Amino acid sequence: MKYFYVFLNMDLQDQLKKLFPDHISSEEETEKPADELWMQDDPIICKFEKRNGKPHTILEGYTGADEDFKKLAKEIKKLLSVGGSFKDDKIIIQGDYRDKIMQFLKDKGFKVKRVGG
Repeated sequence: MKYFYVFLNMDLQDQLKKLFPDHISSEEETEKPADELWMQDDPIICKFEKRNGKPHTILEGYTGADEDFKKLAKEIKKLLSVGGSFKDDKIIIQGDYRDKIMQFLKDKGFKVKRVGG
């Protein structure tokens, strides 16, 4: 009875691993690393705009998956400790951080093009 109770409390993946210890699931084989983003040939456009009198840095031109671009936006916001959003295939960062963002993207391996002043 005790074994049956323990077996019920395990989730399905644990149960399958216990029954088939040598099997490697297809999810484990095809997972890409969490920090790996799709690199593109075209540069990402980094520009500065004032919206309602407040400065914003805008990144656009990424041709990869939206999820990768959202991860990139999250990393940039965390690096700079600022707010921002992801809308209409653009990353909008509050403040003028063009130099820092461009250096961060270059370190990641992206090509970046500065537009505007």
